[in-house]
Amino acid sequence: MPGAALEEYLSGVDDAAAGTLRALDAAVRTGAPELEMAIKYRMPTYTLDGRWRYWVAALSVTKDAVNLRFLWGVLLDDPLHVLRPGTSTLMTWDFPRGATVDAAAVASYVRDALARRDHFLAHEEEISAAARAKYHR
Repeated sequence: MPGAALEEYLSGVDDAAAGTLRALDAAVRTGAPELEMAIKYRMPTYTLDGRWRYWVAALSVTKDAVNLRFLWGVLLDDPLHVLRPGTSTLMTWDFPRGATVDAAAVASYVRDALARRDHFLAHEEEISAAARAKYHR
């Protein structure tokens, strides 16, 4: 049950991070209710059809922020200019602990990521190579 998995994950983080994580989880679920959620790779992870290797979004907590990660974030338009590069195709949106989450904006990014999933899966190799060349020189 995803609610129980999220609550178990939240038991290991501070209250301010937990509140931000709950708000992000709600926004992700609003943006793409068809996504499945489970704790994978030690973080709440959202995917379709049990294909956890090709997850759409994930949440994590670092010492500085709560993070919303997009596996192929390099494909997103990023109209708010909030995404920072990660590894290869990963892009991350950082939220300070206790931040107010713009649920509509998060839902929009999640819908965009989900809409680009099939393109990413069909072109993973070339997208990864292009992202490495652009962001990891």
